[in-house]
Amino acid sequence: MEQIPVGVVGVGHLGSLHAKMFAEIPAASFVGIYDIDQQRARAIAREFGVKAFDSLAELLRLVRAVSVATPTSTHLAVGSEVIEAGVHMLIEKPITKTITEAQTLIDLAMQRGVRIQVGHVERFNPALLALEKYRLQPMFIESHRLAQFNPRGTDVAVVLDLMIHDIDIIATLVKSPIARIDANGVSVVTDSIDIANARIQFTNGCVANVTASRISQRKMRKMRLFQRDAYISVDFSDGVAEVFRLVDAESADISNTMLLGNIESGSQKRKIIYERPEIKEVNALKYELETFLHAVESNVEPVVTAQDGKRALEMAHAILEKIREQGITA
Repeated sequence: MEQIPVGVVGVGHLGSLHAKMFAEIPAASFVGIYDIDQQRARAIAREFGVKAFDSLAELLRLVRAVSVATPTSTHLAVGSEVIEAGVHMLIEKPITKTITEAQTLIDLAMQRGVRIQVGHVERFNPALLALEKYRLQPMFIESHRLAQFNPRGTDVAVVLDLMIHDIDIIATLVKSPIARIDANGVSVVTDSIDIANARIQFTNGCVANVTASRISQRKMRKMRLFQRDAYISVDFSDGVAEVFRLVDAESADISNTMLLGNIESGSQKRKIIYERPEIKEVNALKYELETFLHAVESNVEPVVTAQDGKRALEMAHAILEKIREQGITA
């Protein structure tokens, strides 16, 4: 397969990781980097043996696709310039600062025939990928995403910084319109919300209870799914998924599972089994970038579309609005 010329726009902490991955991906021909901090750009460029460009326009003339890992407040301006140049783009989450800005990028990309993938990297977490063979129809979801304080990312509320990962996953799993949102949050060490909780009710009856904090003593990235006949636990930090489910005692294939018990009551005898799905040995960020390049090369929709990014942003803003209704500045 012919290599795709690629570049990275913005090489802070996350952008430098994008650069590292592009340098390792066979399908990518890593051309160079652009960052307004030229000293930083030159240092990262030297590390990977590529060019630090003096302007974004100069980089865009030589590439077919880029990663945009600049601050969220710049996503509209940077993203618009990338699209106008006819260059495909993976843009970090959240897609933009506002919903209107997200729609502007979507409309512009459609006019120019450009693919946008949004960097919701948890979609590529090995623990979640391990559940692809299961029929997931959760009716109650509980998620906790807790992080120790880090000044990076505190320019936005924790809902947009951390919770948006789980919002995106939940919306993808449930596939139902939202009926109601209740939320609360607190500013503790920054001027924006540092810990938040939201209860999201969907029209199909599913309820999601979502908590995010960036002032926790210990890290946690876990999600639990409850559905008819099954309980599923996903640990995004450890990359582990566990499945507890009920199966028909007579006809089910329970090889490669652990029997936890039998249910004898009722007309149908069932077994309780435990499974730990096989985990794919993948680097989530690298796999994300590989799927992006596949979408570019094959001219297909990315795994995480711009519309997905907008949907997650809409949910995040709805949660922030509910927090504001409590008299708290979000």
